[in-house]
Amino acid sequence: MGSTDLASTATAWFDENARDLPWRHPSAGAWGVLVSEIMLQQTPVARVEPAWRSWMARWPDPASLAADTAAEAIRAWGRLGYPRRALRLHACAQAIVEQHGGVVPARLEELLALPGIGTYTARAVAAFAYGQRQPVVDTNVRRLIARAVAGRADAGPATTVADLDAVEALLPASDRLAARASAAFMELGALICTARSPRCHECPFWSVCAWRLTGSPAPTGPTRRPQRYAGTDRQVRGLLLAVLREESGPVPAARLDLVWPEQAQRARALAGLVEDGLVVPVSGHRFALAGEEAGQHP
Repeated sequence: MGSTDLASTATAWFDENARDLPWRHPSAGAWGVLVSEIMLQQTPVARVEPAWRSWMARWPDPASLAADTAAEAIRAWGRLGYPRRALRLHACAQAIVEQHGGVVPARLEELLALPGIGTYTARAVAAFAYGQRQPVVDTNVRRLIARAVAGRADAGPATTVADLDAVEALLPASDRLAARASAAFMELGALICTARSPRCHECPFWSVCAWRLTGSPAPTGPTRRPQRYAGTDRQVRGLLLAVLREESGPVPAARLDLVWPEQAQRARALAGLVEDGLVVPVSGHRFALAGEEAGQHP
């Protein structure tokens, strides 16, 4: 099977099996795609979809979010996890309004220049919102290509230039077909060529997958263990933010002290939130969400 044959095979499978996700509809626009890509980082689709719908109903374009406070973005983020992403989206909205007239830019260089937008997200928006020929490479795509093409059980720990080149070589010349193929590769990696229990018998690459044809050898490097959550600083940070989200202004430190019994860990988690710009200390031994120091909404 030639290189572009993999893309056409994946696209044919995608046309029959793609999930009906709201950010894949043309009505979502570039802003909807950008919001979805940031929300989907390290977060399952099932948790993202209702949050995305609520976010888009409240802030259907960058200008509406930019006009609101960072505190409201953090509050609306809820329990999606990794709340710095809410600040990133808010900063992106402001930059899009100030630098691009409220329209998400289409050029890759301009997307990369937005606050907190990396190679993956910029290429995903360019491909999925604007139909460009871009190699969109996440963990799922790297694993799919490593198995199907290189015969390895898994890819390396981070995306490299070689990964981008390998995927780009598989894309059709047509922008429209390439963008569709990029979405197909991602869906195959997410639903079929999974890390732990790949559904090889359902894969359209079954007859040509180099990994399967060599006996599906196990990974040779160390395996990544799932990160625990209970008792970690991440859990404490989430508990502190939950209290702050419930209020419209500063919260006394004494109230935050009630969320976790271990003082040293609680203080470390709170300091981390301040350092990340999610929380700000205010007078009177109080703390507030960023942009809400005075307890007022716009």
